[in-house]
Amino acid sequence: MYNNKSFLAIIPARGGSKGIKDKNIINLKGKPLVAYTIEAAKESQVFDEIIVSTDSLKIAEISKSFGAKVPFLRPKELATDNAKSVDVILHALNYYINQNAEFDYFMLLQPTSPLRNSKDIKNAVNLLFEKNANSVVSVCETEHSPLWSNTLPDDLSLANFIKQEIKNIPRQELPKYYRINGVLYISNVDFFIREKDFYGEKSYAYIMPPERSIDIDNLVDLKLAEILLGGDYEDKRDQ
Repeated sequence: MYNNKSFLAIIPARGGSKGIKDKNIINLKGKPLVAYTIEAAKESQVFDEIIVSTDSLKIAEISKSFGAKVPFLRPKELATDNAKSVDVILHALNYYINQNAEFDYFMLLQPTSPLRNSKDIKNAVNLLFEKNANSVVSVCETEHSPLWSNTLPDDLSLANFIKQEIKNIPRQELPKYYRINGVLYISNVDFFIREKDFYGEKSYAYIMPPERSIDIDNLVDLKLAEILLGGDYEDKRDQ
């Protein structure tokens, strides 16, 4: 219990991956990738239960060795490239509802965000209570202002690419924009089951710095995470 409320951590880690083979358990500075998320969740002392939702026996065993529970194996139809996160979450929540072990809140923690730490988890939960929120989603400031972006026509013309009123404004004076960084998502369980979404009434942003917002999707991301963690990098390409 945290602040007299029960919390479930859901870490989705399917076995298949395209950019990096076995991405969710690839070695990152001496530990499998998923271990960073499990350890941050444990260190936060927020959760009554920390589970890994996976279809892989290998990931399940590794996850359990780092202290997470794997109470079920995810059905194959929820472990494809086209599987939706909402269905993965509802599958986990319904498992506990059927076990008569319900929670007040859950947090989705993607294993591909290893730079997130226990303070981020706890601060986001504190924001949830401070705002009396239905949900909290992490964001970070965009690397480049979208005001300097546009689509391109087939002939690659830059005519009217940037709006006239934007051209002469110094970068520092442009409004700040934020993006969803995929690091953490918190929701009241009843709210999510009803809305099947994190966004809506009484939803708020938890702002994180870009350096803790790394989402590992390819080898460049993996290299950057390795550097930020201060370790040596071992190039592990798809076999």
